[in-house]
Formats: sequence, structure tokens, C-alpha cells
Amino acid sequence: MASLLAVGCQDDTALVREIQSRRQAQQETLARRDHLGDSFVLLRKYVELDAEKAQEQIAFHLNGWSATRPPSEVTEPKLVDTLGDLISPNELADRVSGRTFLPSDVLHLRDSYLFHSLYSWVDVPLHDETLLTDWFTQQRETLSAETVDRLVTATRLFDWTIRNIALEPHQPLNPAPPGPDFPSGIEFRGAGYRQTDFQTVMRGTGDGLQRAGVFTQLCRQAGIPAAVLGTIDGQSGDVTPFCVGVLAGDQIYLFEPTLGVFVPGPDQVGIATLAQARRDAVVLRRLGIAGLDQFTYPVTKEDAQQCVALLNLLPEAISPRMKKLQSGLTGDRRMNVYVDADSLAEQLDAVTGISSVRLWDVPLKAEIYQSICQQYTQRDPVFAFWYMARWAMMDAGFESARELTRGRWQHLKGQFADLEEESITGARTLYMNQRAPEFEIEDLRIDVELQKQYGIRRELGVDAKVYDQQVAQIQGLLRMGKRTASYWLSLLQADDGRLETAESWLEKRVLTEEQQSYWTPAARYNLARLTEALGKTDEAIEMYKREGEPQEHGNRVRARLVAKQVDE
Repeated sequence: MASLLAVGCQDDTALVREIQSRRQAQQETLARRDHLGDSFVLLRKYVELDAEKAQEQIAFHLNGWSATRPPSEVTEPKLVDTLGDLISPNELADRVSGRTFLPSDVLHLRDSYLFHSLYSWVDVPLHDETLLTDWFTQQRETLSAETVDRLVTATRLFDWTIRNIALEPHQPLNPAPPGPDFPSGIEFRGAGYRQTDFQTVMRGTGDGLQRAGVFTQLCRQAGIPAAVLGTIDGQSGDVTPFCVGVLAGDQIYLFEPTLGVFVPGPDQVGIATLAQARRDAVVLRRLGIAGLDQFTYPVTKEDAQQCVALLNLLPEAISPRMKKLQSGLTGDRRMNVYVDADSLAEQLDAVTGISSVRLWDVPLKAEIYQSICQQYTQRDPVFAFWYMARWAMMDAGFESARELTRGRWQHLKGQFADLEEESITGARTLYMNQRAPEFEIEDLRIDVELQKQYGIRRELGVDAKVYDQQVAQIQGLLRMGKRTASYWLSLLQADDGRLETAESWLEKRVLTEEQQSYWTPAARYNLARLTEALGKTDEAIEMYKREGEPQEHGNRVRARLVAKQVDE
């Protein structure tokens, strides 16, 4: 009996050792697994994937990576107190102080990845602002190379933003059905938060505040301190944003996203600093147009004496887990996912004229706005149709919409051409695939095979008249997708340095009478920019003075700067 027990004990010990050995091997395998690499594989193809599943998978890989790293210190930035009542204390604590990566974190990472990819290819000499070439040369004689290089990069990023984000008014003019009720002072179709920064850059259209959001996101990926600057109402204390301030050296330089121009310095030379705007009343006054009272600039020297710096950051961007992740992003995975908000606030607060630094409430308002609108679409069919109709050409489930979204994603990433050896389809091909001939779109009503090709089929019990209406809606989306692709393809040609080709596309394929759409004003502006870049300055100046354009005020300021450069 004793011998049998001894054998049994030996067998159990061997089994335990085998289990421990297997467990250790599994842990070593997990430790060796490139979780960050797996995360980036998913991020690169994010728009092609099911968003919910992609978020869960990326969060899983990030937590797998985090488990192999030392725990991060949890310190809550002081600036979180400036968010007010937009977010509950418990939710704020989870989003800022939580150690575990959540699926919701992936939206912040997606944005960081996209804006970093965009910054990386925009920040090249091809995209220099020619109105500032001589001024930058002069500045190199007095400022450090780092300061001037930072300003050069900022102007490239700002100029790309203005050319590629078509200006919408702060208060939309097109009609809309009644919308839902919102908390925290949020209004239906309010300025700045009608869409997120990601939606603004993907859709290529937004108001001045949304342009400011895109520009500051790009600056963050470039490592450039930037904030939205707002004036303070002396009686109510309300803050009204008016421009973006970029910190270079010990000065804040001013960029006006609604007008679409950098703020010219004294004598209309270079980029104005906040100090110059506070000292010289003419600096901001010259943002108006003499003789045209409707283009008087609303901010004065007195208004600019004390400004609030607003940081375009979501709670995730200031969390310790993002700081931990930042330390692991090297090589081609490098991007800025974390911001030391308190340190940035100290840098900005040290500049004379900055009275306080806060977290901008617009990013959180945009989240709340989207969430409530999405919920309301489930209850109100009329609102649902209005809310989704304009961007159905990208958001609908059929293949054409998915291809347009992929094309825009590839464009923003800088993947213009196909890479056959890697089976990657570039933006140029994806855009071209949207340009179905008009006869094919028209035949969609009667051609069953063509309907199958576009994923359209008549369900049992659907009335013929209703089905015809559905087909007509699809035809409308295809036409809008085609015109959008043509416009974006012209911008891609300009981004790729093919200025004459871009000019031809705008003139012959975008601005022809039968192809006009809501991209027409932006296309006219970009045609003027191309005309200027090709040396036809007199013609460009006249184009900038066109009346009734959404950006007419800023266009006239640019016309004046171009004319001054020509005279000199």
C-alpha cells in the first residue's frame, strides 16, 4: 500500500510540474507576442473593420502589452477641474485615472494615429506658405532654428487645414427638423461641436471652431504647443474663441481659422504675436476690410489684453495609461497619445496676456451631441433621415460608400498610389472608382444586374413606387459620392504637387455646371489658391474678391497680402 501511495504522489508531482511548465510557456509566449504591433495592424485598417469589434480587439492587445510593463503612477492633472459639469466625477475618474485600456480609448488612439499620419506627409517644403518665405528667412537671423522650424511646420499644417476643410457658418443656414434637448448649455446645431475632429477631417468640412480643432490636433502630433484663444466678457465671464495661438520660443503666434488666414503682423509682415496684437491696435483692425463694414473684425486690441488658452484635449489624452503607452511607441509606431496638461498650461500661462488655461469643453460637447443625436434617431424617423442623409454617401452600408470612406482614409494617411506588392489600394484608385458614368447611374432604375452590383434588391412585399423611391435615393448618393470623389481627387493632386492637373480637375470636373454641389465654394477657393501658386496672381486676387463666398472676409484679407507681395 505504501509503495502504491508513493507512486501516486510521484505521478501528482509530475502532473503539477507539467501544468506549471505549460503555464510558464504560455506566459512567455504572451510576453513575446507583439501586442502593440497587433494593435497597429488594426489601427491602419480601422475604417475597413467593424468599429465595435475593432475597439474591443485593440483594447485587448493594449492590455496584453500593458501587463508586461511596470505599473504607471496615477496622478490626476489639475486641469481636469476646468471641465465643469460636462462629465460626472465617476466617469471622469475612470477616463483619466483608470489603469485598464477601454474600448472607448481606441477612438482617441484612432484620432492620434490619423492626425499623426496626416502631419507626417503635410510637413514638407511642398506645402510651404509662399506669403511667408521671405519673412521666415529674416526670422532665422534673430530667432533660434527650432523656433522658426516650429513656425514653418505650423503654417504648413494650418494652410492644409484651410484648403481641405471647407468653411461652414457657425450657425447653419440650411433647414432642419426639430432636434432633441441637450444638457450643459449644448444647443442643437451649435458651433464647434456638431461633429468631432475625426468627422471634420474625414468629411472635409466644418465651421471655424472645427477647423481650429483639426489644426490643434495636427500641432499636437507635430509636438507644437497650441491652444484655442478666447476673449473674456468682462461682465458675464463668458469665453469667446477667436483664433489659435501657437507657442514658438517665448511668443504666441496667431492663426485665424474662420477667416482662413494667419494674422498678419505690423505693417502686414509675417505672423502677428499675441504681444503685438495687445500692443498695436492696427494688427487686429487690419483683419477687417476697409470700406466694407460687414467685414469689420469683431476682436479689438482691448479684447485681447487678457485671453484664455483652451486646450483641445479629451480626458484620455491626459491619463497615466496613455503616458505609459507613449513610452512604448517608437519607430514607425510613434505618435503623441499623451499630453502633460499641467506642464503645457504652465508654458502658456507664462506668456503675458494669457490670464488662464483650461481644457476646452468642445471635445466633450461633441461626444455628448453625437450620443444624444444617435439616440434620437431611434425615436424620430424624420430627424433620423435628416441627420444621416448628408453623409450617407460615406456612412451607408453599400460598397460604394465604403470605398469612398476608404479613399478618404488613404488620402489622409498619405497613401495616394497603389502598392501592388502589398495589396494596398491607394486613394487615387478608390476615388476614381467612385466616378461611375452618368448613363450607368441612370440605368440603375431598369438594369437588374446593375442593381445587384450595387447591392440593391427589391424585398418581397415592397410596393413598386416605394422601391423606385429607394433606387432614386441610391442614385442621389452615387451622384454625390461621385462629385465628392472628384473634388477630393483634385485636392489630392494638389497635395501631390501636381498643380496644373489639380487646376484642370477643378475647372473641368468639379466646377462645370452639371457637376456643382455644396463643394462649389471650396472648389473655387482652392482654384484661386492654385492660380496664385502657378504665378497668375492678378487673376487669383480677383477670384479672392468674389462676393458671397462663405470665406469672403478671409479671402479678401489674403488678396490684400498677395497684392502687397506683388507690389514689393
